[in-house]
Parts: sequence; structure tokens; C-alpha cells
Amino acid sequence: MKKFNDARDWFLDARFGMFVHWGLYAIEAWHEQDQMRRDIPRAQYSKLINQFNPTQFDPDAWIDLAQQAGMRYICFTTKHLDGFCLWDTKQTDFNVMNSPYQRDVLAQLAQACQKRDFPLCLYYSCVDWHHPNYPYRNQSHELNIPEPDDQPDLQIYLDFVRAQIRELCTNYGPIHGIWWDINQTDHQDESFNDMIRQLQPAAVINNRGFDPGDFGTPERDWDASVKTSLEFTEPTEACNSVGYESWGYRKDEDYFTTEFLIRDIDNILAKNGNYLLNVGPKADGTIPEQATNILHDIGRWIKQTWPAFNHTIPANELTENREVLLTRKDQTIYVHLTKRPIISSVLLKPFAKLPQKATLLNTGQPVEFAVEHLPNAHIGKIPQLRLRNLPLEALSNEVIIIKLEFDKNTLPT
Repeated sequence: MKKFNDARDWFLDARFGMFVHWGLYAIEAWHEQDQMRRDIPRAQYSKLINQFNPTQFDPDAWIDLAQQAGMRYICFTTKHLDGFCLWDTKQTDFNVMNSPYQRDVLAQLAQACQKRDFPLCLYYSCVDWHHPNYPYRNQSHELNIPEPDDQPDLQIYLDFVRAQIRELCTNYGPIHGIWWDINQTDHQDESFNDMIRQLQPAAVINNRGFDPGDFGTPERDWDASVKTSLEFTEPTEACNSVGYESWGYRKDEDYFTTEFLIRDIDNILAKNGNYLLNVGPKADGTIPEQATNILHDIGRWIKQTWPAFNHTIPANELTENREVLLTRKDQTIYVHLTKRPIISSVLLKPFAKLPQKATLLNTGQPVEFAVEHLPNAHIGKIPQLRLRNLPLEALSNEVIIIKLEFDKNTLPT
């Protein structure tokens, strides 16, 4: 993986972050694209601002949860597609200062992140269902038709976006990333990201804005190559949410199983990618109990297995076994059972070197091993390293990772 070789390299070390989708849509608790998916008129939807009063919002509680989950940065939705802004912007009245809450949410979160040296990235939607000059093109993620009084104008709208991004990069201290979303205008203009880099040199920028940016953003399981590739050669941050239906808070959410999320996370981190896992706070500012429990479970696994991701590199060329992923740091190899195993051994053909020690990272227990000729590999009689008698049932809800330590002369550098 190439480095940026500048202040942005924090991103390549952090690896695992918290995504937060929060806004007016938490009030109805149905979906973050509520206005579009239920064809709610703008005038009706906009009245939700009069109910937004998250008196239980505590940014330190969010960061506490992120750190307990093993996350090392946070990405926050400053403005989603509905156009509601969670900071004291001077570019539109449709912002949190005109709600009953009357406090700058972003300022509070930024202050908490600075106090705790926790990197803060900001999500910003290029699509805006509230702005009268948004240049509709009849594409996905846009309202069906503009409102009668709208005056679509690309240049006026881009000036608005530029002014808001300047606010975000100027008024809130160190910003570690800008996460653009839904550039449906196909407008390309490198000056947006140039401005961000000038104002915030440590900020990484994704590829959904007005130029290719710094890193790719495969979402959910929509990009099949994420599962089939063995390594990310360019900076990549996959994203998913704890909920199947919605990224924002949904009161009747179908949550993913912890096992599924852990396997998804391992698949990305073991290939040298970053992973951004989303939660949707409730309208009062608290994170739902079920989401909290999921993050706690992930955190227990991450705490035990973090050495397998921390400053390691993919090493999948060492084995033909595509049911596992390998990472490596110096003379240590980590074997990731990313896919649910069906036998209690791991076979690493044609790798046939004996480690000095094998340890189950999940528990710290020793793992049996041997280099053997096996019946199912009788053609060619090729010996292979076999890791035996793994406790599959006891660890069925997480990815098993085995640490193999070799003598310094055993593995090539």
C-alpha cells in the first residue's frame, strides 16, 4: 500500500472508524432518505426542524463507545441529502441553530474530539433537497421534481457548497477528512479539494466529490470485487451500517448479526483497507441500545485481534487456501478464518514451514500444528502446515485469528 507521505498518513494507521448518520430523519425514525422515499413535500418535511431538540446529545459518550469498539476516528454527517445542517452555517437558515436545540452540534463534537485527540472527519452531501438552486438532473437520490419556486442553477449552488466547505474547514479546528457523497451533477473541479488541502493538510478526501480524491469507498456489498480481491493496492475505506434497512436511526431496524459484521470487517482490514461502521443516533442524541451492544461485542474481538491488523501487510501469496486470509509483520504471520470454517483444521498448502509458536489471538491459547502429507493432497505428495483442533464452536460468532511466530531465518524478508 502506498503512503501519502504527509499528514494524511494517520488514516492508513487508524484503519477502523465510526460513521454517524444523524439529522431530522431521526425524528420519524424510518430512514435517512425519508423525504425522498416517502415522497414527503419539502414544506412538510422542513417542519421537523421545529421538533429537533436532542437534549441527551453527549459527544463524549459517542467517542467512549467508538473507543470501546476499537475505533480510532469518527466521520459525522454535517449535512445529509435533506439539506439540514448540524452546524452554525451562515449559508442557509435550515440549520440546527434555528431548531429548539439552538446549539452547534458540530462545535460540540469537534471540541470533544480535540480534547481527546480523536480524529474527526466530516460527511457532506452534494445533493441537497432543500436548496432552491440545486441543479436537478432527474437522477437517483434526487427528488422527483423540483419545487415550483426552485431555480436550479449549477454555479449558484456550487458557490453555496464552496462556502459551506470553507466554513467546515475553517471554524472547527483540525479536520481529518471530508467524505463527499452523491455528486450527481458530474461536475469536476479540483479546486474544491485543493481548498480543503490548503485549509486542512491532514484531511483525507474520498472519491465521491468533484475529483477522484484520496481513497475509494466501496459500500455495503455492492462491489463484488471487495470479496474476491486479495489486497487493496490503493487507499480504500469500505463502509457499512449496523442496520440492514437504514443508516439513520430506525425504530424497527433489522440489525446485522455481530458475526456478519466481524467477518465483513476482517475481510477489509486483512486486505489493507479501512472500515467505517455506521450507527444512527436517536432523535434525543443517544445511540440505540442494540447498536451499542453490537459495538461492544466487536470491540472485545478487536481488542484481542488488533495485532493482526496493526502495521501488517497482506501475505496471501503464501497459500493456495482461499478460505483464509493472511497478514504479516516481520517474522509473524496471522491466519484469518474470515469465512466460516467447516473443519477444525486450517491447511496452508503449499506453505510447509514450522513455526516456533502458534497462538489463538482470540483467547491466548496455544494452537496445535504440524507439517504433514495429507490424504486429500496425495497427488504430488506435497507437505503443508496444518493448524489443528481449533475451537470452532466456542468462537462461532467471530473470526478466528491464529498468530504464527517464526525464526528470523525461516521466512524471507
